[in-house]
Amino acid sequence: MSSKHAVGAVLLWSTVASAFKLSLRYMSPLQLLFYASLTSLLLFGMLYAKEFTPRKENLRSAYLGLINPLLYYTVLFSAYDRLPAQEAQALNYTWPLMLVLLSIPLLGKRPGARAVLGLLLGFMGAIVVATKGNLGGLNFTDPLGVALGIGSAVIWASYWLLNLRDGRKLIEKMFWNFLFGFIYVSAAVAVTGNFAVPPAGGLAGAIYVGLFEMGVTFLLWYRAVESDMAFASNLAYLVPFLSLFFISVVVGERIVPATVVGLAMIVGGIILGREQ
Repeated sequence: MSSKHAVGAVLLWSTVASAFKLSLRYMSPLQLLFYASLTSLLLFGMLYAKEFTPRKENLRSAYLGLINPLLYYTVLFSAYDRLPAQEAQALNYTWPLMLVLLSIPLLGKRPGARAVLGLLLGFMGAIVVATKGNLGGLNFTDPLGVALGIGSAVIWASYWLLNLRDGRKLIEKMFWNFLFGFIYVSAAVAVTGNFAVPPAGGLAGAIYVGLFEMGVTFLLWYRAVESDMAFASNLAYLVPFLSLFFISVVVGERIVPATVVGLAMIVGGIILGREQ
């Protein structure tokens, strides 16, 4: 069963970049986040209902919900709103590299030679993607979009490290994170005057994102990692490449060679720097 969970998670996560881009044709990043996070909150609320037990530990979600979903997805969706989907997803996929960097000051880890080489290779790949292969000119078509894509990777890596010390069960943690997060998102929507009922296509996309980016896929992945971490971790490297296929077919983007080369360098850097 672990293989089915892993394959299911990989296939679903491979589609979400396309869902982001299509949904953003109908609504702003903050509107997409509002409806997607509401969907996830309802999902985890139904799963958590029988075990609902407010306790002091759940106050940890007051700041975790600020990071994810509010900050992380606002930055990520804004990157997708400005950049081609292939670029945004490749830049966001540098988060394991950011994890290595952040582990140095936060966890006191010293990277070995392999990790350093992996970081250099991976970040060079990010530059290849962001410049569309024009390394000599270092000409970024949308510098803010690139900064948002890289920023989303930093935020997600930070969130991942904070979760290392969170011993709560997955569904409990996700429910409280999205409860606090949705309160923050709703406040942001109200303050910015961003509330609007999207067209049916946009709403369907937001529900899809809420279910399969933020919700069901995490449950599948958690089961897969519990059963066979090595298999699941190795299979996960297929996600960005399968994502390019869906972006090409569903979104209609022409995948440029620099994206494929840069993404291969990013994934190669992650594999090279992975702890043995």
